[in-house]
Order: sequence, then C-alpha cells, then structure tokens
Amino acid sequence: MEYNRNFFIAIGLSLLIILAWQYFYVAPKNADQQKAQEIARQIEKDENAQNQAVPTAENGTVTPPQNKEETNPAGFEMTPDARDAALKKSKRVAIDTPELQGSINLVGAQFDDLFLKNYRLTVDKNSPEIALLNPNGFNTTYIAEFGFTGKGLPAGSLPQFNTEWKVDGENTTLTPKTPVHLVYDNGQGQVFHRVISVDENYMFTISDSVTNNASSVVSLLPYARVARAAPPEHASATYLLHEGMIGVAGDDGLKEEKYSALKDLKPDAANEKKMVFDKVKGGFIGITDKYWAVAAIPPQDEEYTSRFVYFDRLSTHYQSDLTGKVITVASGATETVTNHLFAGAKRVETINAYQDNLKILKFELLIDWGWFSIITKPMFALIDILFKLTNNFGVAILLVTVILKAVLFPLANKSYKSMARMKVVQPAMMEIRTKYADDKVKQQQAIMELYRTEKINPLAGCWPLLVQFPIFFALYKVLYITIEMRHAPFFGWIQDLAAPDPTSLFNLFGWLPYNVPAFLMIGAWPVIMGITMFLQMRMNPTPPDPTQAMIFTWMPIVFTFMLASFPAGLVIYWAWNNTLSICQQAIIMKRQGAKIELWDNLKAIFKKKPKKETK
Repeated sequence: MEYNRNFFIAIGLSLLIILAWQYFYVAPKNADQQKAQEIARQIEKDENAQNQAVPTAENGTVTPPQNKEETNPAGFEMTPDARDAALKKSKRVAIDTPELQGSINLVGAQFDDLFLKNYRLTVDKNSPEIALLNPNGFNTTYIAEFGFTGKGLPAGSLPQFNTEWKVDGENTTLTPKTPVHLVYDNGQGQVFHRVISVDENYMFTISDSVTNNASSVVSLLPYARVARAAPPEHASATYLLHEGMIGVAGDDGLKEEKYSALKDLKPDAANEKKMVFDKVKGGFIGITDKYWAVAAIPPQDEEYTSRFVYFDRLSTHYQSDLTGKVITVASGATETVTNHLFAGAKRVETINAYQDNLKILKFELLIDWGWFSIITKPMFALIDILFKLTNNFGVAILLVTVILKAVLFPLANKSYKSMARMKVVQPAMMEIRTKYADDKVKQQQAIMELYRTEKINPLAGCWPLLVQFPIFFALYKVLYITIEMRHAPFFGWIQDLAAPDPTSLFNLFGWLPYNVPAFLMIGAWPVIMGITMFLQMRMNPTPPDPTQAMIFTWMPIVFTFMLASFPAGLVIYWAWNNTLSICQQAIIMKRQGAKIELWDNLKAIFKKKPKKETK
C-alpha cells in the first residue's frame, strides 16, 4: 500500500537519524554516575609537587618559563588527605559564601581551593561536594591568578605567582559582606593593595591599586590567568557539548578550543602551542566544563590581549590568560585596575544576570546552547517557567509536551486527516492495483488522480514524525547541558532526569538481587516508551508485505534499546508524546469515519493460530 510504504520510509529515516545521533552526539555515561564514592587512594607526599613556574612578561603576554626540575610531569593523583596536606603548607584566607567555601593562597593571592556547596558528585546527599579549584602539584590542579608583569624591573618587585601577600586588617574570611584586603610592599617604592570581594553566587571582584613612592615612573602590565593540569576525568567526547578553552574576544565573538585540539597545535619558536586574540575589547577568557566554568573578566571598556596556551613542560598544561592595558604610575601617584573572576556553576539565570548587571559582552555564551540556540533557549525558558510553577522538572517536561502538541495541532490534525482518508480510499486503491496490475505507469497515474480527487497528501503521515526531531534534539540539548537539570528528580526511582533510567528489565527493575551489564540496562521508562510506540504503530493496519510487517513488529524494540541510554527526561517526554499522539489520532480517525485498527491488531497478536490438520 502507498501509505504503508511512505510510513516505513519515514520510520527508516527516523531510525537513521537516531543512529547517527547515537554515534555522534550521545555522550559517554554521565560522569557523575560513573564516579566512585571514593576519590582516589592515598599517595606519598612529595615536596617537589608544589613546584610551579613564575609568569614573566614576554612580548606583552604571560609566559611561564620552563621548570628546571620537571620536563613533563604528570602530577600526583589527588586524594582528600593529600589535598588537605597541600593546603596546610601555606597561609590562607578563608572563603565562605552561600554557594562557595574554600580559601585563597596568600602566596600569589591564588584561587586554588574552591568547593561548590550546593552541588555534589552524585545524587546521594552525603557524597562529596564538587571541588572546582585545586592546589598545585596534582593531576587535578586548577587555579586562577591575577598579577603584574613588566620589563626592566628587578626580580621580585611585582606581585606574581610566588609573591607572599599579607592580610591588611583583622578580617581573614572572605564573605559577601566582608571583603579581604591584601597588601604587598616590594621594598623598592611600590606598594600593592588588593581588595577581593565576592557576591552571593560565583563572582569575585579583584581591585588592585598600585602606589608609587619612588622617584621614577613605573609601567606595569596587569594579567589574569586560569590554568589547569589536565582535562577533567570525564570530559565530553561528543560534538554536542564544548569543554575546554573558551572566551569572547570582543567583536570577534566566541572563541573555543577543545583540550585535544589545543594540544595538537603546531608549536611556535618558544615551543608554545597557542591561539592569540590581540587588542580586543569586551568579553572574557577562561576554561569551561560541562556544568562549571572559571573565567577571568577584564574591564569591558578597555583593550586587552587574550590567549589559549598549551605547555608540554609544566605542571599546569592548559591555560587561558589575558593581559590588560599598560598602567603608568607616576611618582607619588596611585593607579587602580579592577578585574572579575567567575568561578562556579553555569546556572542560566545567574549567567544572564551577570551579563546584564556587569555588562559582560556575550557572557551567556559560557553556556553551550549550540547552533540551534533559537530552539534550545526558548525550550529551556519554557521548561524553567513551568518548573517554577510545579517545582518538578519532570512535570514541567510533561506540560511542555502538551503545549507543543497544542501548538502543532493544526499540522498534526491535517496529517491525521490525510491518513484517515487514506484508509477510507483503500478499497479504491486495491481496485486500481488489480485493474492495472500489468501496467505500473498507469497504476501510479490512477492512484495520483485518486489522491487529487480525494484531496489526499500521501506524505502527510510523515510530518508528525519528522517535526518531532527538532523538538527532540532541543530537549536533549537542554537536558544535557543545563545544570538545572542535573540531579533533578521526577517521581519514584527517577532521581536524575539528565541521567539514564537506573533500573533494568533484566533484573526485574531491582527485584532480583544481581546487577546486569551496561548494555542490558533497559529501564522501566524505556520499556514504557516502547509499549507506547508499539501501540501507536498498531493504530494502523499491519502491512501485507512480510518484510514491512517484520519492521513494523521490531521497530519499538529497537527504539527501546537505543533510547535506554538517553536521559530519563527525554524518554519520559517521548513516552508521553506517544500517548498523546495515540489519543489525538484516535479522535481524528473516528471523526473521519476511518477504522481504528488498534484493537483488531492486538486481538490478532494474541489470537491462536489454528493447528494444521494431519493426515
């Protein structure tokens, strides 16, 4: 039948799209689901683990020189005990906010100890908090630093990585209400004051004042850098999400480079692999993970130069840095420069507020909305509005599905009407095929004339399936990238809508006391989705062709296995969408006088075939 052929063409295209999607976009299993409860085994202490090169000025950029004791260190594996031991080796200023806790190293005034209070490794509320920044010497070293460089100045005269700052005043805890004041006197006439403040979320303000008590003019170049030893353990390997170096270079727009791509760049004469964005105004520079980011933000009205750099000889291999405009401090004068540091979770509302309030150019691009942001951003906005009304992202997804069904109703209604008319004219089509069985050209002409007479579009049945894919992609992207969806519960066993259903059909959804292999993790919701897909397909007559009938039977099973590794929120959407489609199609078919084949098809499945008579 013509309708069946078009129907299976649509299903075949759908299968190809999902297979391609599975191959190119579906990420490895959620990092948080794969991490063990313990972080690592204890390691021996090593005094050289803290060694780190000091940035110097080189052609107006921040270039760490080679570490003489190390040529290509891997860094020690970090454990809680080893991390605590490293932190105790230096004096520190505590950080305590509603969202953050940690400390600032007074050596270099370096941000190297930061935990996110409200985010944990797993859905277990007793699992460790996310450690965003970590001290030097480990394979997870991750730091942010601000300082000054300059030519023709004696060594140690400028505050850099190895500079030991002192606390000016009695406050030694940084909170949203109590900034910390640091001071460094180089003994050569210049006094550096640094005031560090933080808001209720993730934004630090670093205000540096330089007072020149010497008789000569001093020229300084402020810099900021974000550096880490290695990519995160479970960095995304898909094209769906960017993790690595990120920045907005003024009017040049978004700049991104994955860890592997930066590492594979051709080295320059200084044996550095880098990308340089020279003399830009506005934007930021930093490093982004799936859910978190650390970014240095210069004054938005001043020119600066930023870079992505890979060093194959240092304990921090990957670096995003910037250098601001030259500060000239006359004798007896004081000059001030203010930078910002974002270090935290990439919450959409928070990121957008910073962009608006601090006028940070395109700061929203810190969240990877992708090429189809015109779909993904409105999708998230709608889900977020409904979440604020229902306090459950799963319910919000169900409501979004209903709204989308209502918006697309005219298209679906037209499609289902055409499908219903196809069923009504099936007898006439069979007559045409019988009459012109030996002349395929006349047969097709007669069928097309029948379509025109009855005002039927034979491809109309494909549209409901094809229209779903942009929506499917947008929802998948939202579930995958937005931290709001991370560890967001639904009901019952679904405690993380962004992760696959944790149950399995093959141990009766946890009733049997054994674990099953990953490829057999077919959860309850994928099974529900498969059943709804099966019922939806049985709304139509079973194809007479055996091959088509086999596809008709096995398609729901294939989709069940494929979608089992997708986020639970997406599978719930698909199952609910199928259910609404069944109801919608049944109502329209009944109004058009077309027979609903569901019950007959189900009866045929369970009807016993008559036994053959034996002679």
